[in-house]
Amino acid sequence: MQLTKHWAATLDDYAIDLAWSPDGTLLAAASAAGPVSLFAATDGAKRHELPGHEQGTNCIAWAPSSGSQPSALNAQLLLATGGQDGAVKFWDATAGQHTATAALGTAWVEHLAWVSASASGSQLSTLSSRLLFASAGRKLTALRADGSVAHSFKDAAKSISALAAQPAGGCVSASHFGGVQLWDADDFVLQKEFPYANGIHALVWSPDSKWLVSGNQDPSVHLWIPETDVELHMSGYESKVKHLSYDHTSRWLATGGGRDACIWDCAGEGPEGREPAMLPHEAPVCAVAFQHTHSLLATASLDGVVQVWSPERAKPLRATVKMPHAATKLVWSPDDRLLAIGSEKGAVYVLKCEA
Repeated sequence: MQLTKHWAATLDDYAIDLAWSPDGTLLAAASAAGPVSLFAATDGAKRHELPGHEQGTNCIAWAPSSGSQPSALNAQLLLATGGQDGAVKFWDATAGQHTATAALGTAWVEHLAWVSASASGSQLSTLSSRLLFASAGRKLTALRADGSVAHSFKDAAKSISALAAQPAGGCVSASHFGGVQLWDADDFVLQKEFPYANGIHALVWSPDSKWLVSGNQDPSVHLWIPETDVELHMSGYESKVKHLSYDHTSRWLATGGGRDACIWDCAGEGPEGREPAMLPHEAPVCAVAFQHTHSLLATASLDGVVQVWSPERAKPLRATVKMPHAATKLVWSPDDRLLAIGSEKGAVYVLKCEA
């Protein structure tokens, strides 16, 4: 296979976050300085530049598509941004217009997660599919798409370090130093709480919603099966684990945490006690991203190298490209044909993946 340059663009600062729109037509790229650029997937033309947050933008998140309910809100591409000004802003990305602001306080808004509709299809679950969960310091808030507050949660014991929405819907997990809380997105009650006596840097759910995984400061990876309260633990990493990604089958878990990307087999009773596959790099791994519906894994290391792997193969390395600077983000387009890369120096590259 080959990775070929599709287009490139430049931001005015560090590329702090990247995200493809649900329909794959736009790539949103947030500069740490504040502006958020919306690029056309086809040729990289800048459709709009949103002012973002004056003191700096930290995170962006597209509202999930909701074609089952035709309305003006569902027809637009809705983007949420969180900033150092303690606010969440909502934007009509099609028109390039600001639509609403929710001021959450003085703490930075560092994490955003839209909650998808749960499998039950109930009215409450349909409503929750339009809720955005935002964290600022110790505060977790559920917001409607018009910027109004649906619920303010009891403050966490420490600053919230990661958010992850359960793929099956109806639940959002929030971590802090000391544990993870699972909140019901329909009635906002605490479903479960899992203590963990260290710092947590990243959270991810497996696509089948069976596993909840944390990447930790100790350094380690910890897994829970919330349905049965089973816990597994894998240690021995070189450095704190900040990067996690599951493949679409929920079998393979990719992690950073050193000069190798580790691939854990989560089949059956899980990876504890198994030896992971190790994908070597010349410098510490700084990003990992599995495709949405295919089996390729993209990894990036601090020397600017981006590699694509097929972890299930005997010889997994498929392609290598060298970037001028280290990547900050790797994101696959919804159809898995394009790989977007953000860099420390503000460059955005979009590569085409060809067999």
